[in-house]
Amino acid sequence: MSEKLLQSYLPMSETAYYILLSLTEVRHGYGIMQDVGELTGGRIHLGAGTLYGSLSRMEKDGLIAVVLEEERRKSYQMTAVGRLILKAEITRISELYHNAKRMEGKLDA
Repeated sequence: MSEKLLQSYLPMSETAYYILLSLTEVRHGYGIMQDVGELTGGRIHLGAGTLYGSLSRMEKDGLIAVVLEEERRKSYQMTAVGRLILKAEITRISELYHNAKRMEGKLDA
């Protein structure tokens, strides 16, 4: 994986993060929309334009791949490159979380 590709995705937008997280399982576009809604308690509602624009970019960059195409419905799955990028983002978010928890007491003082 190229450093340029990694830099283009990190830090990751919430949209990209939740799309990749959703694609730990094979899903079609509407299934991704539903899963992201469930994962975020309805806080994030992906519009079709946002979703399919992101899917197109991720597919072009090799983060996801079409694994099934029936009529006009494509099903996607994360690739090995996508997993590496998602793991890097999870590591970054974990660092943010742990540093925030460490400093939380100082904010209350």
